[in-house]
Amino acid sequence: MDFSSGRSKPTHNVISNRSLKFINYPLLFIVLILLFTGLVAMYSASAIYAENKGLGSFFYARRQGLWIIMGLFFAAFTARADLEKMRPYIKPAFAVTALLLLITLFMPPVAHVRRWIPLGFMKLQMSEFAKLAVILYVADYFDRNMSAIQADWTTLRKPFIAVSVILGFIYLEPDLGTPALLFTVMMFMFAAAGIKLRYVFAPFAAGILAVGLAILHTPYRLARLTSYLSPFEHASGAGYQLAQSLLAVGSGGWFGKGLGASKLKLLYLPEAHTDFIFPIFAEETGLAGGLLVVGLFTALLVKGTRIACNAPSLFTSLAAFGLTLTVTLQAFFNLSMAIGLIPTKGIPLPFFSYGGSSVMVTLIMMGVVLNISAHRGNSR
Repeated sequence: MDFSSGRSKPTHNVISNRSLKFINYPLLFIVLILLFTGLVAMYSASAIYAENKGLGSFFYARRQGLWIIMGLFFAAFTARADLEKMRPYIKPAFAVTALLLLITLFMPPVAHVRRWIPLGFMKLQMSEFAKLAVILYVADYFDRNMSAIQADWTTLRKPFIAVSVILGFIYLEPDLGTPALLFTVMMFMFAAAGIKLRYVFAPFAAGILAVGLAILHTPYRLARLTSYLSPFEHASGAGYQLAQSLLAVGSGGWFGKGLGASKLKLLYLPEAHTDFIFPIFAEETGLAGGLLVVGLFTALLVKGTRIACNAPSLFTSLAAFGLTLTVTLQAFFNLSMAIGLIPTKGIPLPFFSYGGSSVMVTLIMMGVVLNISAHRGNSR
């Protein structure tokens, strides 16, 4: 879909006619439902784990609640901000993000990975903030350079190189899931901007090849792939987490065992309040609860895409589309991982998984999309 087609305004223009009374309230309602459902699910999944560590059953839920409050504050700010005045700061923010990602590589490792900068009250995960920086940078670049891109496709090398630096730093943490997610979203944004398919397929194929080589040359990733193909045959080793996840989802039945009644969260499924929170929720609420989560993320995708199609400029179109797709595609990856459709990877479920950086960045993204929806003429 070419979001830039059929628009009478010039490619680069000033965003105007914005009023909060035109904000997309159905999208806001979807976000609030996801937040509430996610917090309930996170408490249920984390209570026993927290007590086992001597922290109290509400420890993780309380911290998640505080981060949600902070995230809502930042979302409210971005929903009311003048995006046009913020655009000059996108490139500096992108550069600072790259610098902090580089600094992250020198931080003390946690579980053999370097993904966080310790701040005392929380651990800052810069790869989460990189999602916001990359999407806004690509959207801004296309809006400012679309004429040059149409005249000379080699102009695309600049955003490719800039984003590749960011993705390279994240990969070295090591983290393969986030670079794969961001690269996929960037390719969709290229296609949405009207870039000819041959200029999208070539880098996309190269990206798939790079992911394949990264898996084949890393023993633990190769073990994950092998266990994904036959998880129960490797249930005592690399396939343990996926096998337990499938057992949790499958044992939920139609309507689940009831909130708080999960058996697999009794330390059978490791760190169930983070990346594998959905299997616990599905065990307790059944197929009905699982379909509710899928339906909410699908509705978010539909609303966000409509906002992108009706946005007043190419920048806001691509920003709304990219941010919406980042959240929903990440959810798709997480849900697919939980039910064995794709190999296991450390990708959190937006609004559900425990983590301050994740929930705050997700809410900031939604704040930007709501900001874009507030422009006169946008559909509900």
